Amino acid sequence: MSFFGKKVAVVGLAVNNTPLIKYLAREGAVVTVMDRKTPDELAEFLRELADLQSRCDIQYQLGPGYLKHLSEQEIVFLSPGIPKNLPEIQEAKKAGVRFSSELQLFFSLNHAPVIGVTGSSGKTTTTSLLGEMLTGVYPTKIGGNIGRPPLSFLSELSAGSWVVLELSSFQLQDLGYSPHIAIVTNITPNHLDIHSSMEEYIAAKSEALLYQNYNDVAVLNWDNEITRNLGRLVKGECYYFSRQSPLEYGAYVKEDRLYLSLCTQGSRGGEELICERSDLTLPGEHNVENVLAAALAARLAGVPMKAITKVIREFKGVEHRLEFVRELNGVRFINDSISTTPTRAIAGLLAMKAPVILIAGGYDKRLPFEEFAEVAAEKCRVVYLLGATTEQIEEAFNRLRLTRKASKNFPVIKRVSDLEEAVYAAKSLALPGDVVLLSPACASYDMFRSFEERGRLFKKLVLELQP
Repeated sequence: MSFFGKKVAVVGLAVNNTPLIKYLAREGAVVTVMDRKTPDELAEFLRELADLQSRCDIQYQLGPGYLKHLSEQEIVFLSPGIPKNLPEIQEAKKAGVRFSSELQLFFSLNHAPVIGVTGSSGKTTTTSLLGEMLTGVYPTKIGGNIGRPPLSFLSELSAGSWVVLELSSFQLQDLGYSPHIAIVTNITPNHLDIHSSMEEYIAAKSEALLYQNYNDVAVLNWDNEITRNLGRLVKGECYYFSRQSPLEYGAYVKEDRLYLSLCTQGSRGGEELICERSDLTLPGEHNVENVLAAALAARLAGVPMKAITKVIREFKGVEHRLEFVRELNGVRFINDSISTTPTRAIAGLLAMKAPVILIAGGYDKRLPFEEFAEVAAEKCRVVYLLGATTEQIEEAFNRLRLTRKASKNFPVIKRVSDLEEAVYAAKSLALPGDVVLLSPACASYDMFRSFEERGRLFKKLVLELQP
């Protein structure tokens, strides 16, 4: 569609929407940027748009009352994660305002095949693995919830290009498009502070499959009941991956080896060895699933098995996901700041073979902590709690303690005021052979702007520790 002369609002000035604002301005739209943050808080992004503002029609509504006059716009682009039930948004919808997003615009303009990766956990590692597997064979761009905003590389796509996107539930909700190959790693409770219910959250994830056609492919986790049942939505080919059950078609583990088997024109394409389980450089059972999903999708995209296996053997992981920081006095410090849900933190804990001193807590996403407390009680000597969820997590441990007949091996639970206090306290109590693990089980927004900022501070504090 033409944006020339149209009144267009972009709600949320951040990394993803900066390329969007530039695109709309170049297309001749009358752009109003709306954000609840103040100009001082948005200085970095405002500087990037300063030159464009002098040449194009861009206005700003920042700070309190930022959504004023939203109903007067013709088109509104919402940032992922902005609650759809805000009164101003509801009023604008009633007034007939059209709503869209940066990702929706990208899909409407893009002609390259897209592999989309979504799920409650594992999507960043799976996307990174998959991106490396494809990069060795095709011109590949990686973006979405990880890497670059897709609109920023749209003009760089050429014949033969592939796009790999990490897709959050917020990006998928009401998207109206699905990728050519859709991967759903798993679905467990997440983002219930924004989504109205678990059903809404599942529906948002399902958008990755809902608009596929009969030439498209779905890759789903057989071991997760919710994702297994999403197979009923698939119109094209559907493959599963499993670390628990050998499958007729898909990717699976058998006798400590990873295999895949594809179906070609109705017949089995033959079993292929992906790699030995011992070839995996990433710790934890959850990473077996990530490797299976990435290998299966890459093979479906035509990547040779040799290239897939090479990436698996050489892949070192992603920043902030079980990232080794340093060893000090026989104690290993590991940054798992990307674990923003109890399920992710559980996976991190289960990957640890040594006694753990855990640092957890943060922003409240309205998720249950009972299972997290059970696993932490088995794996940890000490748990340091900080942030908005301190009391909730402590209560989960207290309820668990009451159900146990003996509690002499129960971890010590301590409250701390901030991450700096937690790191220094953990260092003082840690014994040779222990692991100090930052795996918060919560988002970071109560104390940090992002999990990346939290992880970077943890690494800085750890690297500054003296023997």
